[in-house]
Amino acid sequence: MNTPKIYISATRQDDGKTTTSLGLLNAIGDLYENIGYIKPVGQQVKIIGEHEIDKDATLMNEVYHIGGRLCDMSPIAIPRGFTEDYILRGEVTTLQKKIEISYKNARKGKQFMVIEGTGHAGVGSVLDLSNAVVAKQLNASVIIVTCGGIGRPIDEVMLNKAVFDIHGVDVLGVIINKVIPSKYEKINKMVRLGFKRKNLKVFGVIPFIPVLSSPTIRQLLEDSRGELLCGEENLDENVSKVIVGAMPPHTALDYFKGEVLLITPGNREDLILAALTCHAQGIQEECDIKGIILTCGIYPQKSILKLVENSHIPTILVHDDTFAAAKWVTNISIKIKAEDTEKIDTVKQMIKKYVDVDGILESLKE
Repeated sequence: MNTPKIYISATRQDDGKTTTSLGLLNAIGDLYENIGYIKPVGQQVKIIGEHEIDKDATLMNEVYHIGGRLCDMSPIAIPRGFTEDYILRGEVTTLQKKIEISYKNARKGKQFMVIEGTGHAGVGSVLDLSNAVVAKQLNASVIIVTCGGIGRPIDEVMLNKAVFDIHGVDVLGVIINKVIPSKYEKINKMVRLGFKRKNLKVFGVIPFIPVLSSPTIRQLLEDSRGELLCGEENLDENVSKVIVGAMPPHTALDYFKGEVLLITPGNREDLILAALTCHAQGIQEECDIKGIILTCGIYPQKSILKLVENSHIPTILVHDDTFAAAKWVTNISIKIKAEDTEKIDTVKQMIKKYVDVDGILESLKE
């Protein structure tokens, strides 16, 4: 029996493949009792037992308890040095066989399969396993996820479709993600008309939802490899605004609104005290400091540090200078984790509201 399946690709990194896959597993799971997942080629490696597993496969299994072996959900995860080794002595047939065996195992007892790709259609070509090649191998139809706009998404989708066409892979349609809310009505209308001219179905147009692009303090701690000074119990708070400590305290208070992360050298005790003031009664309703990153490896004075500890604000000490710390925080790639329950619930609701899941399933029957 040929298990129905869909392959989720994208036009570039961070377009929303994982959130789309996560939400579709939930929505399609309402229609099928047993739904499976596989990410044939992954780049975000996590060591679990004796296996190198892509982080997205771990997420899906932890959220939905899919069952089966994780190594079948993530047959090829690419650690550091893998690409160089493949160029020197790799055999594509070995990797393809591994994907084939894992897919057969992953689909056992499943009524539907969600297959998550890696990046755009050509990603993986260095291993002779581009998304187009893998989709062809698994005989899967593709949905391309792209980001909001009008001209660029259409241009990029058509470029990616050309690669899938060359490999004889059917592109069912597209999902446009992260559309600026104030432009939603216009973009929703125009991209549907634009893709209709290209004979491509639009299965969904999703607005930008800030919480999904906001890192948690826990993720910042893991990525920074810094030292957590206090506030462990609040590590799962989201950050939506970054303030760099390069201003007088009275000015900073005007900016401490929203889910704020303060980045400042450890010896800017005036700014640290200003941040702590936000927790005072009558002020905390307007100001919301979710975390502090102290830079340059400088600890605050002991009395100040004690006040920070008593505030329970997660505070991380890093050795980067303030500019470098602000840069990596701004450029951080947001990955949802199983403990991010707010984000996971948001994704489930988002896909059900904005994506025509019934339309996707109908297109698979055509």
